[in-house]
Amino acid sequence: MLAGMNDMLMARLYAHSDMLELAEYSDVPVINGLTDFNHPCQIMADALTIEEVLDRPIDGAKVVYVGDGNNIVNSWLELALRLPIDFICACPEGYEPDAALLAAVAERGVGTAAVEHEPLVAVEGADVIYADVWASMGQKDQASAREAIFQPYQVNEALMAATGKESTMFLHCLPAERGRETTDGVMESTQSHVFRQAENRMHAQNAIMVFVADAARP
Repeated sequence: MLAGMNDMLMARLYAHSDMLELAEYSDVPVINGLTDFNHPCQIMADALTIEEVLDRPIDGAKVVYVGDGNNIVNSWLELALRLPIDFICACPEGYEPDAALLAAVAERGVGTAAVEHEPLVAVEGADVIYADVWASMGQKDQASAREAIFQPYQVNEALMAATGKESTMFLHCLPAERGRETTDGVMESTQSHVFRQAENRMHAQNAIMVFVADAARP
């Protein structure tokens, strides 16, 4: 029904399997707006933001995600399969990203990817520090327990300084829970580009729709 009324579909779903099923039976292109496994549209906007701020291609950039190895991290790993970035996920033990994706990045040999449990070590020399909420979709009942586990992984002024670079940018896919995964001081600093990043969601999604529309033409 939806395919009969539209030239393309964009869906934000919980289960990734539902997204795959939707794409399998749709007669028009399906854009993955979000699942519990990945968030590719967000990472497209993130890459655009990084290139704008660095004023150069993202190639060779060191991107350090600090927090839970969630769907955002999986999409960064998918980007490392295609572009020569150096990606590190700094997370507590037991909260690592998808192991198969980590292995695929190593096998492909385009970008690099690693897991580091010590955030101060992970962020050294970083071009980008990235944060997300500690309890995301389907995990809100774990929020209190996760807060205790992830507190050492808060992106605060000390962690930003530990990069050794004043040019390190801070990104967050929003909405942020200030005082948890990051501080007001970092969010409002000159190193923060979160609102430019949010604006770029619109530009990146427009580009994706143009690309999909062109590809779908007979």
